[in-house]
Amino acid sequence: MSDDIKPRIRVPAKAARGEVIEVKTLITHPMESGQRRDADGKLVPRKIVAGFAATYNGKPVIDLTMEPAISANPYLAFYLKVDEPGTLKLTWTDDDKKSWSTEAKIEIG
Repeated sequence: MSDDIKPRIRVPAKAARGEVIEVKTLITHPMESGQRRDADGKLVPRKIVAGFAATYNGKPVIDLTMEPAISANPYLAFYLKVDEPGTLKLTWTDDDKKSWSTEAKIEIG
Protein backbone atom coordinates (compact mmCIF):
# COMPACT_ATOMS: atom_id res chain seq x y z
CA MET A 1 0.00 0.00 0.00
CA SER A 2 1.29 3.41 -0.82
CA ASP A 3 2.35 5.96 1.75
CA ASP A 4 0.33 8.76 0.18
CA ILE A 5 -2.90 7.86 1.96
CA LYS A 6 -4.33 11.11 3.29
CA PRO A 7 -7.61 11.73 5.05
CA ARG A 8 -9.15 15.12 4.35
CA ILE A 9 -11.85 17.01 6.19
CA ARG A 10 -13.92 20.08 5.39
CA VAL A 11 -15.98 21.78 8.08
CA PRO A 12 -16.72 25.41 8.88
CA ALA A 13 -14.16 26.90 11.29
CA LYS A 14 -16.97 28.66 13.18
CA ALA A 15 -20.57 27.76 13.92
CA ALA A 16 -23.37 29.20 16.01
CA ARG A 17 -24.25 27.31 19.19
CA GLY A 18 -26.77 24.61 18.25
CA GLU A 19 -26.08 24.94 14.52
CA VAL A 20 -26.12 21.83 12.34
CA ILE A 21 -23.04 21.78 10.13
CA GLU A 22 -22.10 19.57 7.22
CA VAL A 23 -18.93 17.52 7.55
CA LYS A 24 -17.27 16.39 4.31
CA THR A 25 -14.41 13.94 4.27
CA LEU A 26 -12.41 11.96 1.76
CA ILE A 27 -9.47 9.59 2.01
CA THR A 28 -7.13 8.66 -0.81
CA HIS A 29 -6.86 4.87 -0.63
CA PRO A 30 -6.32 2.33 -3.45
CA MET A 31 -9.27 0.09 -2.67
CA GLU A 32 -9.19 -3.54 -3.79
CA SER A 33 -12.46 -5.51 -3.55
CA GLY A 34 -10.86 -8.97 -3.46
CA GLN A 35 -12.85 -10.05 -6.52
CA ARG A 36 -10.41 -8.99 -9.25
CA ARG A 37 -7.79 -11.33 -10.68
CA ASP A 38 -4.18 -10.43 -11.50
CA ALA A 39 -2.37 -11.25 -14.78
CA ASP A 40 -1.73 -14.81 -13.54
CA GLY A 41 -5.40 -15.39 -12.75
CA LYS A 42 -4.96 -15.24 -8.97
CA LEU A 43 -7.36 -13.26 -6.84
CA VAL A 44 -5.95 -9.95 -5.67
CA PRO A 45 -6.44 -9.86 -1.88
CA ARG A 46 -9.12 -7.59 -0.51
CA LYS A 47 -7.81 -4.34 0.93
CA ILE A 48 -10.43 -1.70 1.59
CA VAL A 49 -11.10 1.04 4.06
CA ALA A 50 -13.39 -1.06 6.22
CA GLY A 51 -14.19 1.32 9.04
CA PHE A 52 -14.85 4.97 9.72
CA ALA A 53 -15.45 6.69 13.04
CA ALA A 54 -15.92 10.30 14.09
CA THR A 55 -15.84 11.83 17.56
CA TYR A 56 -16.51 15.36 18.75
CA ASN A 57 -14.71 16.27 21.96
CA GLY A 58 -14.13 12.55 22.48
CA LYS A 59 -17.83 11.63 22.19
CA PRO A 60 -18.89 9.28 19.36
CA VAL A 61 -20.69 10.92 16.44
CA ILE A 62 -20.68 8.19 13.80
CA ASP A 63 -19.17 4.71 13.52
CA LEU A 64 -19.63 2.62 10.40
CA THR A 65 -18.40 -0.45 8.59
CA MET A 66 -17.78 -0.38 4.84
CA GLU A 67 -18.05 -3.28 2.42
CA PRO A 68 -16.13 -4.12 -0.81
CA ALA A 69 -18.56 -2.13 -2.98
CA ILE A 70 -17.16 1.13 -1.56
CA SER A 71 -15.25 3.08 -4.20
CA ALA A 72 -11.57 3.95 -4.24
CA ASN A 73 -10.91 7.22 -2.43
CA PRO A 74 -14.18 7.07 -0.48
CA TYR A 75 -16.02 10.33 0.17
CA LEU A 76 -18.50 10.72 3.03
CA ALA A 77 -20.68 13.60 4.17
CA PHE A 78 -22.77 13.81 7.33
CA TYR A 79 -24.30 16.44 9.60
CA LEU A 80 -23.27 17.36 13.12
CA LYS A 81 -25.05 19.57 15.65
CA VAL A 82 -22.49 21.79 17.37
CA ASP A 83 -23.43 22.82 20.93
CA GLU A 84 -19.94 23.71 22.15
CA PRO A 85 -16.51 24.53 20.73
CA GLY A 86 -14.35 21.50 20.21
CA THR A 87 -12.37 19.12 18.08
CA LEU A 88 -13.86 16.80 15.48
CA LYS A 89 -11.65 13.73 14.96
CA LEU A 90 -12.15 11.39 12.01
CA THR A 91 -10.47 7.97 11.82
CA TRP A 92 -10.39 5.64 8.83
CA THR A 93 -9.27 1.99 9.27
CA ASP A 94 -8.45 -0.54 6.55
CA ASP A 95 -8.55 -4.35 6.45
CA ASP A 96 -4.95 -4.52 7.74
CA LYS A 97 -6.00 -2.53 10.84
CA LYS A 98 -3.91 0.44 9.67
CA SER A 99 -5.59 3.70 10.51
CA TRP A 100 -5.37 7.33 9.51
CA SER A 101 -6.86 10.26 11.38
CA THR A 102 -7.47 13.94 10.86
CA GLU A 103 -8.87 16.62 13.14
CA ALA A 104 -10.59 19.97 12.81
CA LYS A 105 -11.31 22.54 15.49
CA ILE A 106 -14.70 24.22 15.47
CA GLU A 107 -15.22 27.54 17.26
CA ILE A 108 -18.53 28.86 18.54
CA GLY A 109 -19.17 32.40 17.47
